[in-house]
Amino acid sequence: MGTDHSSRIVGAVWGLLVLNTLGSAGAKTIVPLPRSLIQMVTMGALVAAFALALALNSRLRIRASAFLLLLTLLLVPSVISSVHLESGFGALFRCARLALFIGTLWLLSRWWDGGLTFVRHHIRLYFVVLGSVAAGAVLSPGAALPDLYGGRLVGALWPLTPPQIGQYAAVIIGLTVLLLLGRRTDRTSAAVVIVPSLVLLALTHTRTATLGLLIGLTLAIGSLVLTSAAARRFFAWAVLCAAVAAVVLGPALQAWFLRGQSKENFSSLTGRAKVWDALLAAPRTTSEYLFGTGLGDKSFGGLPIDDSWLAVYNEQGMTGIALVAAMVLVLGGVALLRPPSLSRACAIFLISYCAIASYTEAGLGDASPYLLHLAVAASLLATPAPATPLPAAPEVPRRNVPRWARRSEVT
Repeated sequence: MGTDHSSRIVGAVWGLLVLNTLGSAGAKTIVPLPRSLIQMVTMGALVAAFALALALNSRLRIRASAFLLLLTLLLVPSVISSVHLESGFGALFRCARLALFIGTLWLLSRWWDGGLTFVRHHIRLYFVVLGSVAAGAVLSPGAALPDLYGGRLVGALWPLTPPQIGQYAAVIIGLTVLLLLGRRTDRTSAAVVIVPSLVLLALTHTRTATLGLLIGLTLAIGSLVLTSAAARRFFAWAVLCAAVAAVVLGPALQAWFLRGQSKENFSSLTGRAKVWDALLAAPRTTSEYLFGTGLGDKSFGGLPIDDSWLAVYNEQGMTGIALVAAMVLVLGGVALLRPPSLSRACAIFLISYCAIASYTEAGLGDASPYLLHLAVAASLLATPAPATPLPAAPEVPRRNVPRWARRSEVT
C-alpha cells in the first residue's frame, strides 16, 4: 500500500475520531436532530475508525508509548467503578467506547514519527468543523447567537457549545501560527485559517480558550526563541501589540472578558465553584474514593462539573487522577527534554493548552478532543523509527582454479 494512500486513510480515521468526540449535547440546531441519531452517528464513526485502522494496520505494528500505556491503564478504574452500575448501564457503554478509542490510537501509533502529519490532519479537520459553525451563523444568525447562551456563538448545524467552538478555534490558531513561524506553511494559507478562526473565537466569548491560546503560544514560541529568528521577531511584535491593545482597548477587552457578569458570579467561575464544593463535600466509600462512581456524563447533582480533575475524581477516583496526572507530566517531561524544534513547540502548545483548560473543562479522563490533542502531542514527541538496513548479499565463495585451467582460459 502506497504512502500517500496510507496517509489519506490515516487522515480519514482521525476525522472519524474527531466526529466521535464532537458530542451530542448543545444548542438547538436549525434542523432539529434527535440526540439518539447524533449518538448513533458519533458511535458509528468510532466503530468505523477502529475498523479502518485495523484494516490499515492488520499486522498490529504499534509504537511504544508511555502516554498510551497510561491511558490504557485508566480503563482499569473505569471498569472497576462502572461494573457497580451506580451511573447506570451507560457507564459500561462509555467504558466500551473508551476502549475502542484507545485501541484506535494504538493502531495509529505506527505512524507516530515526530513529524507534523497529525498536526496538519488536526488543523484541516477542525477547520472543517468551524466551517460548519460559520455556515450555520450565515444561514441563521438567530440560532447561532441565541439568547439562551447570552448571545455567544453556538453550532446551528451541529449542536456545539461556545466552549467547544472556542477550543477548536484556539487550537488550530496556535498550531497554524507555529507552522507559519517554522516556515511549514505560507502566509496566505495561514491567514485563511487564522483570521476566520479568530473571529469565531471572539464571538464565543470563551475565556478559557483565549487564555489557553495566549499562554500556550507564549510557552511554545519561548521554546523556539533561542534557535529561531522568526520566533524572536514574532514574540517582540506580540508583546508590543499586547501592550498597545491593553492601553487603547482596555475597557473593551475587560467588558468582553467579563461577558456582562457580576463580580460575584465571575469570582465563582460562573457557578462552577458551588458544584465543586458540593462534589468534594459529598460522602464517599473507600471504593468510590479510590475508583470513583463509574463513567458518566461529567455532571454532579444534575449540573456539569466543568473541571477535568474533579470529573476524573468523581468517576475514576484518586487512581484515575494519578494516571491522568502521570499522562500530562510524562508528556511535559519528554517535551522539556527534547532539543528545540517545531515539533517540540507544537507539543508544548498542546500540552499547556490542555493543562490550562482542564481547570474549567472536563474531558481528560474519557474519549474527548482533549485526549486527541494530547495524542497529537505524543505523536510529535515520538522518535522516528530507525531505518531497517537492507540485508547484505551473501558472499560468493571463491573457487580454486587449477593453473592449467587458467592458462587454457587465457589462450
